[in-house]
This record gives sequence, structure tokens and C-alpha cells, in this order.
Amino acid sequence: MSREDDLRRIQDGLDRATEILTEFTAGQVEHRLKDKGDPVTEADTRINEALLECLPEADEGWLSEETADDPQRLDRRRVWVVDPLDGTREFVQGIPEWCVSIALVEEGRAVAGGICNPTASISVVGSLETGVTLNGKPCRVREHGALDALEILASRSEVKRGEWKRFAGAPFGVRPMGSVAYKLSLVAAGLADATWTLVPKHEWDVAAGAALVTAAGGVVWSPEGDEPLFNRPMPKLTGLLAAPAGLRGPIDRYLSAAAS
Repeated sequence: MSREDDLRRIQDGLDRATEILTEFTAGQVEHRLKDKGDPVTEADTRINEALLECLPEADEGWLSEETADDPQRLDRRRVWVVDPLDGTREFVQGIPEWCVSIALVEEGRAVAGGICNPTASISVVGSLETGVTLNGKPCRVREHGALDALEILASRSEVKRGEWKRFAGAPFGVRPMGSVAYKLSLVAAGLADATWTLVPKHEWDVAAGAALVTAAGGVVWSPEGDEPLFNRPMPKLTGLLAAPAGLRGPIDRYLSAAAS
């Protein structure tokens, strides 16, 4: 099985999800609340079913926000990590900051992914071997070595909770936005400089974006400084940072100073 075949499956999944989404109008979607108060819609569940049908082969694992976790995935070398609709809250509210997120993980490492936001006409697809495309055209992360005049994408909910007040005097600009997967795709596509979240995130929120940023020449790392690994028994990371390689040092130094 080739990486080209993996990317064809990813693109097929994004195409199927986009077709389903044409039946819904963001901002006019019925929803229910999960146990923890997060919204879920018919679009979430239908896209999940479509992706489960077209992505995994018999020997591959599956991890999705909208599927009960099957521990057999831990024995699989290749696992699909999916969020059928990341940013459902924004989708329900009619804010165009949501996306479909598909990642392929091999032996714990995110190696390929696809993220699309049909409302914004943005589709980012790629792998470590092939690089990344934005709407079919090659793209890379922006190249920077300093924080001055950068645009950092921040979680809209984190900003609302006041978690970004510590950066009020920062040399960079902060742009609140929904969907961590969408933010990561914009960094990978060179449409934003960097993004980070210093609070826990599920693997399905960030796996595809981690693959895309890395494949586009950037770096992703945890708040502890490690490369994130996926398909773990507890599929949740303590946070994630993503940026061009030249920005990792300046970001780490700034965050360390801001925390002291």
C-alpha cells in the first residue's frame, strides 16, 4: 500500500464529507448536547459513518470523536484518527471556523492528513513523504525567526476564558478562532504564522493538523517539549504548539518568561 493510496482515501473522505455538508446550513442546524455539554449534530454522525466506511482497511485501527473507543486500535500499526466535524459549536452558531479532520497515524506518529473547511473553500492535504497542498497547489509554512509582527491563532474559547490575558503585551498579534484543527491547517498552508493551545486536547482534535504542519516544513511539540505521539490508551494530549521551525526557540523562550 502506497502513500499515494492513503492520500486518495483521505481526499475521498473529505469529498464525501463535503457532499454531506451541502445538505446543512451552518447556523441553522438542529443539535443536541452530549454529557459534557458539547453540541453534536446529524452532520457529525453522518460524516463519521461515511469516513468509517471509506478510510480503514481490515488491519487498520479507528479513533473518532463520534465512535465508542475500541481498545483493539492499540494493537494496530496504522490507525485513522478522525474528527468528523471539529468546531461543531461554531458550525451550530454559523461561525465559519469549523472543519473535517482526518489523520493517519503509523506506530504513534501522525504521517498524513487532510483538513477541509468547505465554507472557507480551504482544503489542506498532505503527508510527510509528499508535502502539503492547499486546494491542490503546493504550500509550506511561513518562514520566520522572530516573534515581531506575527499573527498567532488562539482558541476562541481560551480567549473568552481569559487564558490569553498573559499575552496582552506580546510583540505578536493574537487572532481568536474556533476549531484547533482548522487553525493548524492554516499554519500548515502558510495562511497564519503559528498557533498553540496550552490546555488538554483530544488526539482527534490535533492529529491531522500535526501531520500537515510537519509535512509543510514546520514543527509541532507538546508543552513539555516532546514530539506528540498518538494512538495512546488515553487519547488526550496536554496541549500542542505548531510553528515554522525557526520560531520554536523564540516561542519557547517567550512562554517560559510569560509563565515566570
